[in-house]
Amino acid sequence: MGFVKEFKEFALKGNVIDLAVGVIIGGAFGKIVDSVVNDLIMPLTSAIIGKPDFSSLYIVLKGTVPDGLPLAEARKIAETSIFAYGNFITVAINFLLLALVIFLFIKGVNSLKRKEKAVAPAPTAEQTLLTEIRDLLKNNK
Repeated sequence: MGFVKEFKEFALKGNVIDLAVGVIIGGAFGKIVDSVVNDLIMPLTSAIIGKPDFSSLYIVLKGTVPDGLPLAEARKIAETSIFAYGNFITVAINFLLLALVIFLFIKGVNSLKRKEKAVAPAPTAEQTLLTEIRDLLKNNK
């Protein structure tokens, strides 16, 4: 019975529940960011500079591959060594766009937090007086 009680105390601690909520919200936020990148930013990027899909770019290091052969087919040819750098470029671009979206989101949230702090009400006359009394008592010790 002690194990069940101990596990219940662990599982119901605020930190564990906060972590679970953070993971769930993080997963949902990841889907939102993925949608922003894939559904909003990438179409705009494609309209401006064309479709940035470099995944089929590669260099043949060893062996012979016919020109224009897709990467998947080129990899099937025996005795070839292929340096497939295109997918890395695509993933790097997606990462940079994702990082930019997250940066802009966090920047917006931080500016909202600063506005909330700036709007904090001034202390009342009573609070100011109590603060002064507290400070005087601290200094007289």
